[in-house]
Amino acid sequence: MHRKTYLITGGAGFIGSSLTEKLLNEGHNVINVDNFNDFYSPAIKENNISSFITNSRYTLHRIDIRDREALQPVFESAQIDVVIHLAAMAGVRPSIEDPVLYEEVNMKGTINILECMKSCNLRKLVFASSSSVYGNSKQIPFREDDNSRTISPYAATKKAGEEMCHLYHHLYGINSVMLRFFTVYGPKQRPDLAIHKFTRMILNEQPIPFYGDGSTMRDYAYIDDIIAGIQGSITYLTENEKVCEIFNLSGNHSISLKEMVDIIAVNTGKQPIINVLPMQPGDVTCTNADISRAQKLLGYNPDTSFEEGINKFVSWYKSSFCAQSAR
Repeated sequence: MHRKTYLITGGAGFIGSSLTEKLLNEGHNVINVDNFNDFYSPAIKENNISSFITNSRYTLHRIDIRDREALQPVFESAQIDVVIHLAAMAGVRPSIEDPVLYEEVNMKGTINILECMKSCNLRKLVFASSSSVYGNSKQIPFREDDNSRTISPYAATKKAGEEMCHLYHHLYGINSVMLRFFTVYGPKQRPDLAIHKFTRMILNEQPIPFYGDGSTMRDYAYIDDIIAGIQGSITYLTENEKVCEIFNLSGNHSISLKEMVDIIAVNTGKQPIINVLPMQPGDVTCTNADISRAQKLLGYNPDTSFEEGINKFVSWYKSSFCAQSAR
């Protein structure tokens, strides 16, 4: 095996740390960039990387991607094969409250990454986009050539990030694979996301916020399948030239809010307490991906059913949190 060096922004987060662990286990070098902000407890990110922080093939830089001056030496510090840009301010609803912050991190930060790549003559980038760019598209399932409009600042910044990747490909030959992640879940998922939050609340017998009538649907993707999709993207970048492609990555099956809560309840063995609330601004009614392009070009084949994924997540949650509280 030829050992490669990967730079991952947002490397201490849910997806970033899962990808880092996978690449390290395969014998590669990994450079993480993360600012450990307080969007959720930084201690969670510290725990995410605790198992490989002393690995000789692992390097961590605590840097904000808005700081170009601090970023530049990181890109110059090693011969980097592929950059995986996952760092971003996340969340639809928080972006409505503070759109300027989202613009600064997600747009300026992405331009900084691209500028650093340009200056160091790096030509392979995987960019984390989002299913939110589809807004309330009338085209079901969502296809990558859909021209629907975004309905939140977060989504708009992700769409702008895709455009910047295309621009830097056109002007400077930076090859990019842009991945529109649909709702990703699994061990280490962020605590603010629904599956993590609902599991915690059901186990603690707290009322769960239930927006709308339960009919809204999401195309959930298990973390192992997403990591496989990212690795497929890396292979695609390595084996092809003049690449500037967008791919949907999802679990290939939409689940309603009501179904999701019911499946979590079965796995926790507790009855959920439902607090029905109005739909929230910026929320979409349904996400459903056409993954045929990713299947054809990336070899992407999600094989974790939602029921299996929830079972794994609840088991992880109980071992990580319930065991701690019982001590």
